[in-house]
Amino acid sequence: MSDEISTGGGQSPKGSAARGAALAREKLAQAKSDALKRGQLPRSEPRRRSGSGAARRDAGDPLPFGRAIRDLLAARGWEQPVAVGGVFGRWPEIVGPDLAAHTRPESFEDGEVLVAADSTAWATQVRLLASTLVKRLNEELGDGTVTRVKVRGPGAGPRPEGGLRVRGSRGPGDTYG
Repeated sequence: MSDEISTGGGQSPKGSAARGAALAREKLAQAKSDALKRGQLPRSEPRRRSGSGAARRDAGDPLPFGRAIRDLLAARGWEQPVAVGGVFGRWPEIVGPDLAAHTRPESFEDGEVLVAADSTAWATQVRLLASTLVKRLNEELGDGTVTRVKVRGPGAGPRPEGGLRVRGSRGPGDTYG
């Protein structure tokens, strides 16, 4: 038995790195000899590349995450709905903070974006800006994707209570929207 106790604290970083590299080389040599015994020789020639210079990918090879998502969206036909969802999610960046504070996109169907406004004044403002908004949305989604902006004002306001109200009446319907 040895009287020396190794604490590992007195080693220099260079010495420990050299020992680590030597250990790695030793393990690699051992793995190669084990493969040789089993008859599984490592490749002696380099991998072939396709004519374009890029490595050819087998069907089972992993893809980068972004490319895998793009391929999935294309295969399922979800490219446009995802793009529209992205625009709806970035509404304040696209239309500006003032307009976004009083409006929100509600749906997109057949080239028509339905925008809800929280007051009739803001609904009128969006109607006046509709052509500019169509251009801006087409910049984000691609030309011709959005053909029309339809604006919906606020729903009917609170119904007044009191004796002057006619039963069954829906109130001043032309005031809201």
